[in-house]
Amino acid sequence: MSRPLLFLDVDGPLNPYAAQPERRPEGYTTIRVTLTAGRPLRVWLHPGHGRALLDLGYDLCWATTWMDAANRYIAPVIGLPELPYVDFTGALFATRPDGVHWKTERIVAYAEGRPFAWVDDEQSPADDTYAAVHHPAPALLHHVDPRRGLLPPDFTALREFAATLPA
Repeated sequence: MSRPLLFLDVDGPLNPYAAQPERRPEGYTTIRVTLTAGRPLRVWLHPGHGRALLDLGYDLCWATTWMDAANRYIAPVIGLPELPYVDFTGALFATRPDGVHWKTERIVAYAEGRPFAWVDDEQSPADDTYAAVHHPAPALLHHVDPRRGLLPPDFTALREFAATLPA
């Protein structure tokens, strides 16, 4: 059996954007990124997160509004190789009447029945229900506090989920 997928959101899990603006979290570095015309985005990233994510035993995949731009701006800072990404073109920020997040359907489709974990700061119980109904394999939708980003307990939860999957 192949390794499980780990879908990575940038803003929230990797970039704790909701932390107090004047208080960069300890261990993080600041980059400025201009994705569209206008003021550059301030992004806080932890250089140790890449190695920690690679050590979890998942196949990593971006699941972020950054899409392929995450490979240019985020991956090098945290020590990740170029990763595949879920293409959200046409679905970005779309509202669904059932309350399911606009990323969820595309993530489930991308997984193609493989077990997966998804770290994000915007999932809800509606997303858990959608994954349970539409995805035949185990799935962990793991919420990360956007004020704190990924912390040791988050990595523990991801390791523990992967350990429950058949080898």
